[in-house]
Amino acid sequence: MLLSAFILGLLGSLHCVGMCGPIAFMLPVDRSNSMNKVFQVSMYHFGRLLAYSSIGLIFGIVGKGLYIFGLQQQLSIAIGILMIVVVLIPQQKLVKFNVTKPIYKIISKIKSSLGSALKKRTPDAFITIGFLNGFLPCGLVYMAVFAAIAMGNLFHSSLYMVLFGLGTIPLMTTVIYVGKYITANTQRYIKKAIPVVVIIIGALFILRGLGLGIPYISPAPVIEMASSNINCH
Repeated sequence: MLLSAFILGLLGSLHCVGMCGPIAFMLPVDRSNSMNKVFQVSMYHFGRLLAYSSIGLIFGIVGKGLYIFGLQQQLSIAIGILMIVVVLIPQQKLVKFNVTKPIYKIISKIKSSLGSALKKRTPDAFITIGFLNGFLPCGLVYMAVFAAIAMGNLFHSSLYMVLFGLGTIPLMTTVIYVGKYITANTQRYIKKAIPVVVIIIGALFILRGLGLGIPYISPAPVIEMASSNINCH
């Protein structure tokens, strides 16, 4: 299941380019020194991974709480269904349920802080830009967060988000260097693949929750496995 995080980030990174591409283009990198540029871009990505890790940790607490109450399987099924439903519902209807409205003021402050950081070239500024970038609203990040909650473990939830972030790095880095060379056809193909990937990952979470006894995909519930090993005397 952790591998699905990297795949989601890798194939969905074109969406990230559309949402965060302008920020990547505006990075105040040193274009006269290739080594400095690589370092600065790396610091930007490190900041994003730090943000995703924090998000995974925060929502992992929710998943851990539900796991303690024995709801991990039901949660996994619910998250899988939710991921599939969100992809299938027309975008126009989803806009009506914009989850960013209650935190609009916070988002405005993040954008304001981003504007200030983009004027600096210090290493900590690039980390700050990446970190704040990671907290901007993004539908693909929401999908990854749903999956992270279903992990039911703080470390795995945080790791899921980090792997998701790592998957977005190749294309995000490419955009910073050669973004203008990415053709419209390539963008269309990847955009069409994103919903399919989300549906597949959602189906995997449903299978995981069903506990069908399929190794790695749908393992049997731990409670059942433990009880079957108890010998009565």
